[in-house]
Amino acid sequence: MGFYGTLKLIFYKMKRKLDHGPDGRPFPSGKKHCKGNGYLSPSSLAQATPTTFGDLRLANGHSAQRRRVNSGPPPSGLQDWLLTFQTWSGPERLLALDELIDRCETSQVKHMMQVIEPQFQRDFISLLPKELALYVLTFLAPRDLLQAAQTCRYWRILAEDNLLWREKCREEGISDSVSNRRRECVRPGASFSPWKSAYIRQHRIETNWRKGDTREPMVLKGHDDHVITCLQFSGDLIVSGSDDNTLKVWSAITGKCLRTLTGHTGGVWCSQMAGATVISGSTDRTLRVWDAESGECVHALYGHTSTVRCMHLHGNRVVSGSRDTTLRVWDVSTGSCEHVLTGHVAAVRCVQYDGRRVVSGGYDYMVKVWDPETEVCLHTLQGHTNRVYSLQFDGVFVVSGSLDTSIRVWDVETGGCVHTLTGHQSLTSGMELRDNILVSGNADSTVRVWDIRTGQCLHTLQGPNKHQSAVTCLQFCRGLVLSSSDDGTVKLWDLRTGAWLRDVVALQSRGSGGVVWRIRASDTRLVCAAGSRNGTEETKLLVLDFDLDDMKKDMDMK
Repeated sequence: MGFYGTLKLIFYKMKRKLDHGPDGRPFPSGKKHCKGNGYLSPSSLAQATPTTFGDLRLANGHSAQRRRVNSGPPPSGLQDWLLTFQTWSGPERLLALDELIDRCETSQVKHMMQVIEPQFQRDFISLLPKELALYVLTFLAPRDLLQAAQTCRYWRILAEDNLLWREKCREEGISDSVSNRRRECVRPGASFSPWKSAYIRQHRIETNWRKGDTREPMVLKGHDDHVITCLQFSGDLIVSGSDDNTLKVWSAITGKCLRTLTGHTGGVWCSQMAGATVISGSTDRTLRVWDAESGECVHALYGHTSTVRCMHLHGNRVVSGSRDTTLRVWDVSTGSCEHVLTGHVAAVRCVQYDGRRVVSGGYDYMVKVWDPETEVCLHTLQGHTNRVYSLQFDGVFVVSGSLDTSIRVWDVETGGCVHTLTGHQSLTSGMELRDNILVSGNADSTVRVWDIRTGQCLHTLQGPNKHQSAVTCLQFCRGLVLSSSDDGTVKLWDLRTGAWLRDVVALQSRGSGGVVWRIRASDTRLVCAAGSRNGTEETKLLVLDFDLDDMKKDMDMK
C-alpha cells in the first residue's frame, strides 16, 4: 500500500472515531465534528508522487513547518520512538497507528484531523480553464448550481454564466429568457443572467401550480345570474359569453370589465378568439366578429337558419356548425361565407378545422371528414350508436366522444376506426389531444388519460378525491391535468402518474348547487367561469395567477 493509501486509512480511522466515539457507537445528536468536501479521487492520489506527509504539504503549496502544539518541551524518548517507527514496514506502521488512535482522546484526534484534512481538499474548478470549468458545471442539476454559487466569488461567476443557464432552460423546454427590462431591478455591479432568471421563474410557476399559493383568486362579477356558456383567454384579455345575449371583455390583470359586446338577440353558445379578434355564435342564428380592444362588431355573419352551436377558428377562417345540420366556412376578415357543407341529417354539435380538412360530429351519430374547398364529404365515420358531442383532430387522427359512452379513434385518410376506447360510463363531454396523449372528461365524474396509438387507458383520474359529479371542462399542460365539474371544484392531477394533487378551486356552495362551467388556462393563469343553477352561487369569473413574486431575487429549490 502506497503513502496515500496509508494516509487515507488513518484519516478515515480518525474520522470514524470522531463520528462514533471511543466505543464505536454513533453520537446521539449534534453535528459531526468535521466534514470534508472535495476530496481527491483515488485515481488522482495514485498519480501523486509525495512519499511522506511533509512532501505532500510542500506539493500542495503549504509551508513545511507544521502546526505546533503549545504543550511544553517534547516528551523524553520521542526521537527513539520515531526512529523505531521508521524501521517498521508499512503494515506494521498501520497497526501501530491504529493502536495509537484508539488510545487518543477526542481533542487529540481532532487536532490530527485539522492537520491532515486540508491536504485532501483541492478546488479543482479554479485550477481548470474557464471553458472546461463551465463544461464540468453543465453536469450539475440547477439546484446544485445554485448551491455551488455560494462557495466563493469565482464559483459564483461561473455558476451565473448565462450560456450555462441557457442550456439548463433548453433541457427543460424553456424557450424565452427574461427580458432586459428586469435589469433595472438588479443592483449596480451585480451579475444578471436572463436565462437563470427564466429558469427560476418557471420553477416558481410550476411550484405555485402544484402546491398553491395563499393568495385568494381575483373575482370578476358579471352576467347577473345567467350561465356563462363559453370562455376565451388570450394574453391579458378574457372574454366570457353568456345566455344573456352578451359577451364581456375583462382585464386579466386588473379584473375590470373593459367592455360589453352587445348585438346578439339570442344567447351566446360558442366563441373563438385569436389575439384581439373574437368570433361568437348565438341562438339568433348569426355569428359575429368583434374587435375586443374597441368593442366594435366588425362583421355580422348571416346564413345559418338555426342556432350556431359550435365553431373552430384556424388562421383567417372560421368553420361553424349549426342545428340546421350544415357547416359554413367563413372568411373572418371580409365576413363572407365561402363554403357550405351539407350532409348531416341532424344538428351539428362539434367541429374541428386544421386549415386543410374539416371534421364534424352530429346528433345523427355520424362523424364526417370534409374537403372544404370542394365541399365534398370525404368520409362518413360510422360506428357510434348515439349522439357525438366532442371531437379532437390533429391532422392524422380523429377522436370522437359520444353519448354511447365510447371514444373512437379514426384514421383521417382511410376513414377506418383504429381503436374503440371503452371504460367511461356516460357522455364524454370534453376531450383534449396532444401528440398521442388524449385526456377525456365524462359525465360519469371521471377523467381518463389514453394513448391513442395503442388504445390503452393509461390512468383513470378518480379515487378518494375524485369529482362527485359530471366533468364539465378540462385542459392539460405543463404535465398537469385540470378538470372542472358540476360539483363546484377544479381539480389538479399529475398527467404522468394520474395522482390527484389538489383542489385548485372549491366553491363555497360546492356539493349544493355550485358549478364550475368552463376553465381556460395559460402557463401562468387559470380562469374559471362559475355559478349555480339554484341561486346558491353568484355568476362570476375566478382568475388565479401563478406567476407570483416575479421580482424575487432567488428561490427555495429544496
